[in-house]
Amino acid sequence: MKFVSESESASIVDHALAYEAVRQAFIAAVDPGSRVFPAVIAHGSDRANRFSLKAGVTSALAGVKMGFNWPANKLRSMPSHNSIIVILDQEVGKIEAVIEAGVANAYRTSAANAVATDVLARPDAHTLAIFGAGNQAGYECAAIARIRPITQVLVVNRDESRGQAFAERLRRDGMNASVVPTQHACEVADIIVTATASQIPLFDAGWVRPGTHVSAMGADSKGKQELPVSLLLRSRLFCDLPEQSLRIGEFQHISDAASAAVQSVTAIGSILMGAAAGRNSASEITVFDSSGIALQDLFIGRCILEALRARES
Repeated sequence: MKFVSESESASIVDHALAYEAVRQAFIAAVDPGSRVFPAVIAHGSDRANRFSLKAGVTSALAGVKMGFNWPANKLRSMPSHNSIIVILDQEVGKIEAVIEAGVANAYRTSAANAVATDVLARPDAHTLAIFGAGNQAGYECAAIARIRPITQVLVVNRDESRGQAFAERLRRDGMNASVVPTQHACEVADIIVTATASQIPLFDAGWVRPGTHVSAMGADSKGKQELPVSLLLRSRLFCDLPEQSLRIGEFQHISDAASAAVQSVTAIGSILMGAAAGRNSASEITVFDSSGIALQDLFIGRCILEALRARES
């Protein structure tokens, strides 16, 4: 069994590696020979401490991703989020590799956003609104800046001091960032990214202008919600995996009455395969929901192992 430490995996993964791995994972997710199993969402004896298990299989890969969120770790100067990827040897049913992947998971999540935004956002999109000012939000901004000519980042956060600190960090990284009111951000953005743990909509649907692309990155369990349902009902809807998105992702909030919207949810892999259309016009609103699937982690894990073998040879 190969064990890859957090420091080893973090030294290998970057936005380019994650983008290609996640792109391959999305294509694999729509292959009839692949399967993504229902996610297990659980908690510790302290219900504030959450963890999840996500499993998947393709013709070449099988395994499990375990994700952890221990909020009180911030008080211990430790990461609140962590992740482990377990890749199985399908021939004999043993563990082939265990990969500590806290940093890799942040790249993986932002890569999902970048892959989807690349096929859904207008080519001329240059203003990004980011909701959230945590660790993941920084990765999201960097990933989008790789695939669109972002000239302005508008930061929206409930805690203005944290928002200002985050904007300053983005400026140090070379981005033109500023903290702005919620309505203004929505009204001028070409791309809106939500990276929060919210359980209520973050903005009014009427503030989103025609032609905007929205990526909702936060909803990955029952009850989480970042977007107003009325926005979903007037947008074209895309996601990593429709059945999971409708069960625990952002699209869980589409009511039974909106059966047409439910039926129109498209897997992003279908666009990448050329089996479905992405953006049809410069004026339509597109929404991508990322609830996170195990295949993303397995493909990232495989890339990390391949890079390690090349480094060691």
